[in-house]
Amino acid sequence: MSAVDDARAEALFCTPLQRSASPSGMQVRAAVTEQQALFTRRACAAVVAQEFGEHPELAVARMRWAITAVRHAFDTAHV
Repeated sequence: MSAVDDARAEALFCTPLQRSASPSGMQVRAAVTEQQALFTRRACAAVVAQEFGEHPELAVARMRWAITAVRHAFDTAHV
Protein backbone atom coordinates (compact mmCIF):
# COMPACT_ATOMS: atom_id res chain seq x y z
CA MET A 1 0.00 0.00 0.00
CA SER A 2 1.32 3.43 -0.89
CA ALA A 3 1.62 6.43 1.41
CA VAL A 4 -1.27 8.00 -0.50
CA ASP A 5 -3.45 4.95 0.16
CA ASP A 6 -2.40 5.00 3.82
CA ALA A 7 -3.53 8.61 4.12
CA ARG A 8 -6.80 7.83 2.35
CA ALA A 9 -7.50 4.87 4.64
CA GLU A 10 -6.82 6.99 7.72
CA ALA A 11 -9.14 9.68 6.36
CA LEU A 12 -11.89 7.16 5.65
CA PHE A 13 -11.45 5.66 9.12
CA CYS A 14 -12.27 9.11 10.55
CA THR A 15 -15.45 9.62 8.55
CA PRO A 16 -18.95 8.65 9.69
CA LEU A 17 -19.28 6.19 6.78
CA GLN A 18 -20.00 2.68 7.98
CA ARG A 19 -19.20 -0.63 6.35
CA SER A 20 -22.73 -1.80 7.13
CA ALA A 21 -24.07 0.89 4.79
CA SER A 22 -22.11 -0.64 1.88
CA PRO A 23 -21.00 2.75 0.55
CA SER A 24 -20.26 2.96 -3.15
CA GLY A 25 -16.83 3.81 -4.51
CA MET A 26 -18.12 7.29 -5.27
CA GLN A 27 -19.27 7.74 -1.67
CA VAL A 28 -15.92 6.53 -0.35
CA ARG A 29 -13.99 8.89 -2.65
CA ALA A 30 -16.22 11.82 -1.67
CA ALA A 31 -15.88 11.08 2.06
CA VAL A 32 -12.09 10.76 1.81
CA THR A 33 -11.78 13.95 -0.23
CA GLU A 34 -13.97 15.89 2.21
CA GLN A 35 -12.14 14.54 5.26
CA GLN A 36 -8.74 15.40 3.78
CA ALA A 37 -9.95 18.93 2.99
CA LEU A 38 -11.17 19.44 6.56
CA PHE A 39 -8.39 17.80 8.57
CA THR A 40 -4.65 17.28 8.26
CA ARG A 41 -3.21 13.81 8.00
CA ARG A 42 -1.76 14.28 11.47
CA ALA A 43 -5.24 14.98 12.87
CA CYS A 44 -6.63 11.83 11.25
CA ALA A 45 -3.69 9.79 12.52
CA ALA A 46 -4.37 11.07 16.03
CA VAL A 47 -8.00 9.92 15.83
CA VAL A 48 -6.91 6.52 14.51
CA ALA A 49 -4.35 6.15 17.32
CA GLN A 50 -6.91 7.12 19.95
CA GLU A 51 -9.40 4.57 18.64
CA PHE A 52 -6.77 1.83 18.57
CA GLY A 53 -5.91 2.68 22.16
CA GLU A 54 -9.48 2.77 23.41
CA HIS A 55 -11.20 0.15 21.23
CA PRO A 56 -8.51 -1.96 19.54
CA GLU A 57 -10.81 -4.79 18.45
CA LEU A 58 -13.19 -2.38 16.72
CA ALA A 59 -10.42 -0.24 15.28
CA VAL A 60 -8.72 -3.21 13.62
CA ALA A 61 -11.93 -4.21 11.87
CA ARG A 62 -12.65 -0.63 10.80
CA MET A 63 -9.13 -0.11 9.45
CA ARG A 64 -9.29 -3.36 7.48
CA TRP A 65 -12.53 -2.17 5.94
CA ALA A 66 -11.08 1.29 5.26
CA ILE A 67 -8.05 -0.17 3.49
CA THR A 68 -10.18 -2.45 1.33
CA ALA A 69 -12.69 0.29 0.55
CA VAL A 70 -9.95 2.73 -0.44
CA ARG A 71 -8.26 0.18 -2.69
CA HIS A 72 -11.53 -0.51 -4.48
CA ALA A 73 -12.75 3.09 -4.63
CA PHE A 74 -9.49 4.48 -5.93
CA ASP A 75 -8.78 1.37 -8.04
CA THR A 76 -5.41 0.63 -6.48
CA ALA A 77 -3.77 -2.78 -6.07
CA HIS A 78 -6.08 -5.29 -4.44
CA VAL A 79 -4.42 -7.71 -2.05
